[in-house]
Amino acid sequence: MGLAKELRNRRKVETRVVLVPEWGNEEGPFKLYSRSVTCYDLEQLQKKHPNFLNSTTIGSMVDLICMKAEDEGGNKLFTSAEDRMDLMGEETGVISEIANQMFAQIESVEDAAKN
Repeated sequence: MGLAKELRNRRKVETRVVLVPEWGNEEGPFKLYSRSVTCYDLEQLQKKHPNFLNSTTIGSMVDLICMKAEDEGGNKLFTSAEDRMDLMGEETGVISEIANQMFAQIESVEDAAKN
C-alpha cells in the first residue's frame, strides 16, 4: 500500500453543523451538515470558477454549497440545476455566511480550546 492510500485510510472526516437562522422556523435555525472542503473539492470548483480562491463570487459560493451541503444522514441537500437556480435567488448575506461556515476550520477560540 502506498503512503497516500495509507494516509487516506487514517483520515477522519468530521462533519460540521452549519446553522442557517434565515431558513429556520420557530424551533430554531435550519441545520445543514458539511464535511471538510478537500483539495479535490477545490479543484472541481476551480474548473468552473478559475479564480475561486482569489476572487470568490456568489455563484462559486452557491456551487460550494450545492457540492457540500448534506442532511443529517449524509444525503446531498441540493442535487439539481433547479436547486442551484433557487439558491442563486437567496440573499447574498445568507449564501456568504453558509459558505464561510463551510470553510471555517475553527469557529471560535472557545471551540479550539475544547479540542
